[in-house]
Amino acid sequence: MTEHEFLFEGGNTGVLLIHGLTGTPNEMRLLGKGLHRAGYTVYGMQLAGHCGSADDLIATTWQDWYDSVQKAADFLSTRVDHMFVMGLSMGALLSLRLAAEQPEKVSGVAALATMFRHDGWSMPLYTRFCFLLRIFKTLRIGRKGYFTEQAPYGIKDAALRRHIVEQMQAGDSSVAGLPGNPWWSVAELYSLAADVRRRLPAVTSPCLLVHATEDDVASLEKNALLVQNSVSGPVQTLWLQDSYHMVTIDRERRLVIQRACEFIAQTVGIHTTHDDQTAGLATT
Repeated sequence: MTEHEFLFEGGNTGVLLIHGLTGTPNEMRLLGKGLHRAGYTVYGMQLAGHCGSADDLIATTWQDWYDSVQKAADFLSTRVDHMFVMGLSMGALLSLRLAAEQPEKVSGVAALATMFRHDGWSMPLYTRFCFLLRIFKTLRIGRKGYFTEQAPYGIKDAALRRHIVEQMQAGDSSVAGLPGNPWWSVAELYSLAADVRRRLPAVTSPCLLVHATEDDVASLEKNALLVQNSVSGPVQTLWLQDSYHMVTIDRERRLVIQRACEFIAQTVGIHTTHDDQTAGLATT
């Protein structure tokens, strides 16, 4: 584990938490504490290249990010009987990919503010052409290019927003993440998104989709609903009415924690009932 990760020891059901692009495990910490209070073992992992400089992030690819998810999942799965994966924004894509690729390991997945594209209401017009960045990177163009974060920064709560912006501008990316998105890293995000989109039908684990109806970064229609209409497993949804993109820390974070806990309890209960029934059949 790195110094920025957290592990809350609990019961034999575990939850792997995955933060977003340019983010940190801190954006998952409140969710992690809530899950731990409910009795679950929680591991808030750090993606490769994050919690450092922009150059550190640019030096990694989406395959590096996913490799760190696989290693974290391997670590947690040896400590628990059931493992759930919950990711925010890009972390949701990585969670879905793990569920598609390793269904035997993932009991359930929660995709929080899923982001396949930057098409929220606050995104500048030029972000609609982010898909071109994959071409730029292939041609080695724009290595120093950067999308600067702008208000409302994914946060509807004004007081919390001011606090987070102060932390971002203080220069320590391990606390609140980088203040913007390097072009080449966004290009990697879009390559990951294309890969995950193709894999969605292979997701057979139960899914909880959490998304704000007013998400300022990624629209409900082109992101969460894409998942809902594409995965093969059962889907539960929570559409938030008083939050923006950062649903794990914004105004309705307690509701997100509550539904996440309920989702796990229901899913583990189904597995347990099935196991008991199978055991009963084996002894008759």
